[in-house]
Amino acid sequence: MKKFLILAVMMLTTMTVSAQMRAGSWAVMPKAGFNLATVTDADDASMKFGLVAGADMIYQINEPLAISFGVLYSMQGAKAKVKEGGVTIKNKLNMDYVNIPILANFYVTRGLADKAGIQPGFNVKHKMKVESGGSSVESDIPNFKSFDFAIPIGISYEISNFVIDARYNLGLTKLWDQEGSSSKNSVFQFTLGYKIPFGWFQN
Repeated sequence: MKKFLILAVMMLTTMTVSAQMRAGSWAVMPKAGFNLATVTDADDASMKFGLVAGADMIYQINEPLAISFGVLYSMQGAKAKVKEGGVTIKNKLNMDYVNIPILANFYVTRGLADKAGIQPGFNVKHKMKVESGGSSVESDIPNFKSFDFAIPIGISYEISNFVIDARYNLGLTKLWDQEGSSSKNSVFQFTLGYKIPFGWFQN
């Protein structure tokens, strides 16, 4: 009886793993992590830490290829520190987006995937914070664009339904309308997700 129970558990485990990889299957993946973000074409800009969270919907087309559609709240921006007349001035761009990454996931081996795609994004916050001499002032960034478009490329690894994802989001859209400025988003993103198969959607 004990051997039978062990064999039954092993068979169920194998069936679960196979179902996750089967063509035509769906899964939802809540995820959270952090960004290291900056903006291009700004000599004094450095990376700013921010959080990212949301979920992906994943469709397995065949064993080596899946498509994912996500909605992520992403805290981006940049920071800079300059000295003027012996006074240190800290500038911080706080730019939050709702991003919609759409990626092709190419599985080079079981669990390991290369990914690339497109990412439209919609700005929900654009503030400039200036700190100097113990005081700070925060204001809206003028002429800021509400829409952003980026190319995400990255890699992920899945183990026991947990998915570690690292990607770079290359911004293609100018952040604001200002003569002589061509700054765009540049974001390294790291997340941990948990894939939940939708058994009732599987073929």
